[in-house]
Amino acid sequence: MVGVNSAVLFGVGTMLAWGFWIVLGDVASNAIDPKTAAFVSYLTAAVATGVYALVSDASLAVTTRGLAFSAAAGVFAAAGVVFTFIGVSVGSTAVVSTIGGMYFVTAAVISVVALGEPASLSKLLGIGLALAAIVVINQ
Repeated sequence: MVGVNSAVLFGVGTMLAWGFWIVLGDVASNAIDPKTAAFVSYLTAAVATGVYALVSDASLAVTTRGLAFSAAAGVFAAAGVVFTFIGVSVGSTAVVSTIGGMYFVTAAVISVVALGEPASLSKLLGIGLALAAIVVINQ
């Protein structure tokens, strides 16, 4: 795939992985308690990610700031997985995954407000369209 932006390739990988994750999580959450399914899912993910970090060329050097933000990200990831697994056990996977997939709206707003990224017209338009999509899918 010469000429393809690496970010696009990783984005496609993310999309496919999260797509399988939510569908498998739906099945798991209907077979066992969704909170237990969320725990098993992320425990497995933590082990797999740890093994990958150890066998890859990843640097194991850490800083206090890196650890703190990684831990905070983990807290929000835990909340997201629990919300997702409970959501798909009580409602439509299509609705939960579509609304949950709008996390980029939250990330875009935070990046502008807290990280000082520019709020371009196209970014604002994209956020508006994403919010409109949430309204449409819930009809």
